[in-house]
Amino acid sequence: MRFEGTKAYVATDDLKVAVNAAITLERPLLVKGEPGTGKTVLALEIAKALSAPLIEWHVKSTTKALQGLYEYDAVSRLRDSQLGDQRVADIRNYIRRGKLWDAFVSDERPVLLIDEIDKADIEFPNDLLQELDRMEFYVYETHETVHARRRPIVVITSNNEKELPDAFLRRCFFHYIRFPDPDTMSAIIDVHFPGIKQRLVAEALKLFYEIREVPGLKKKPSTSELLDWLKLLMVEDIGPETLRERDPKKLIPPLHGALIKNEQDVHLFERLAFMARREGR
Repeated sequence: MRFEGTKAYVATDDLKVAVNAAITLERPLLVKGEPGTGKTVLALEIAKALSAPLIEWHVKSTTKALQGLYEYDAVSRLRDSQLGDQRVADIRNYIRRGKLWDAFVSDERPVLLIDEIDKADIEFPNDLLQELDRMEFYVYETHETVHARRRPIVVITSNNEKELPDAFLRRCFFHYIRFPDPDTMSAIIDVHFPGIKQRLVAEALKLFYEIREVPGLKKKPSTSELLDWLKLLMVEDIGPETLRERDPKKLIPPLHGALIKNEQDVHLFERLAFMARREGR
């Protein structure tokens, strides 16, 4: 099993190396990077490239590690016992399998995505250490141990909202997805918009990277936001000449709502436009 990228996903050489190293070592691949750099999509593309089933576990702030293993619905069992339901005789009827359980018993070696692990409580990663390391867990209600039939390919993403414990990091292969350079970004654009006019791409990329370099910008636009912006530019038939304009009154790019996502950054560009107009007098 080797990952070489897919037609729909431009993977850099260092990312390919990281994915294949994690597969070889049978370690979870911990992927960090700016939001919108393709961390979550990576797991989907690995599954496509290797013809493997994908199991997704999207972590929220309220997610507990045990939910990834299983959940015991004691409330439903109590209610059914009061109603005389015969299902209460078998406790297995009230155990719901979690994503790790599904991955462990999959007939084919799956790709397991644990998405945005840093959203959960700080103890969440530590609570999964043993299960991810030994590839087994114990179900106390049924007194059985669930073993992984085949060790899944585990991809874990993080947006760096919280520091992850050292004990957890030691068990992972780490990769940071750097923000794409203009050449890589151009290749990504070609994948999503084959046949797009290269003059438009050149001007859009120039303006896009200039926006990212503006001092004081609270949220830099991401790859996914650039793709949305390009789609809108094509739909509205806005040409490269419009993007090339450097009129001080038009410092904010057309359809900027696809790129600039908060009022502080809009106000920043308005102040820059005001200062440029004063200097131009």
